[in-house]
Amino acid sequence: MTTSSILSALTGKGIISQEQADAIADFHADRPFSVHWELRSILYMGILLFSTGTGILIYENIDTIGHQAIIAAITCLTIACFYYTYKNSLPYSNEAVKNPNKLVDYVLLLGCTTFLGLEGYLQFQYNVFGSRYGLAVMIPTILFFLCAYRFDHRGALSMAITGLASWLGLTIAPLSVLSANDFTDAKLIYMAIALGAVLVCVGWISEEQNVKKHFAFTYLLMGGNLALLATQVGLSSHAPKVVFFLIGAGLCYFFILRARRAQSLIFLLMGTVYGYVIITYTIFVNLGADAALGLGIFYFLFTSVGVIYFLLNFKKFLGIKK
Repeated sequence: MTTSSILSALTGKGIISQEQADAIADFHADRPFSVHWELRSILYMGILLFSTGTGILIYENIDTIGHQAIIAAITCLTIACFYYTYKNSLPYSNEAVKNPNKLVDYVLLLGCTTFLGLEGYLQFQYNVFGSRYGLAVMIPTILFFLCAYRFDHRGALSMAITGLASWLGLTIAPLSVLSANDFTDAKLIYMAIALGAVLVCVGWISEEQNVKKHFAFTYLLMGGNLALLATQVGLSSHAPKVVFFLIGAGLCYFFILRARRAQSLIFLLMGTVYGYVIITYTIFVNLGADAALGLGIFYFLFTSVGVIYFLLNFKKFLGIKK
């Protein structure tokens, strides 16, 4: 329905007068249009294109430019980005920092990206770190954590968490947790569960202690997905299965409680979807083939009804008013 049709309906029913409808129509027609998200997308895309273009330019002209010149240029750009960020940032605060200079966030992100490029270039060309790859990963990880808290930047925090996972030999990106990790190794599964649980605890503590509580969502989302996916893989391929079941069930219960407290649909989906998969797998694995086949028809029928009911009433469960 258009604004004019809604106003016509309200006027026809006598809910509002024609003068009020005209005033609302004028306000709606003359109100400013926000381009906030469009500008943010353009800035992020600009950083990505700049980094990609710089890398291609260096790769195609490496013989004519020279290694020292490239390293000097990247170093100067990185230092300039961090210097600009420091000079134009607000003092540290445990609360969310609202800096009126929005360019600072993107300059910091560019500085973090160029720092990674500089470190990778030094390692590739001069083998600065030798075989100490853990040190090469930990240095930017520590730097990104410091930048995330000092300059209140969730993008730097995500990069820091990703670096921490890489230091442990894991990939934490949501779309590549399963495809890029070798979960056939039981040690890697336990490591993924431990890291995910630690990240979840850090997110919970930061929210409870009111220390950068807006970072809690990033910690909970990345850590929860990693731990729950690793738990499901462990449940299906490693023993003892009861340990993985209890860990997964506990995490799902935690996210359901967090969803109700924060009125978060994504946490509710994490708790219910992962919990449904864990419970379903456990039930059918412990049944015989004949019993599983007979129960499966009714089980999936009734659970499908439950899914529909959940989708129709999730706001009520979260305590969100209509």
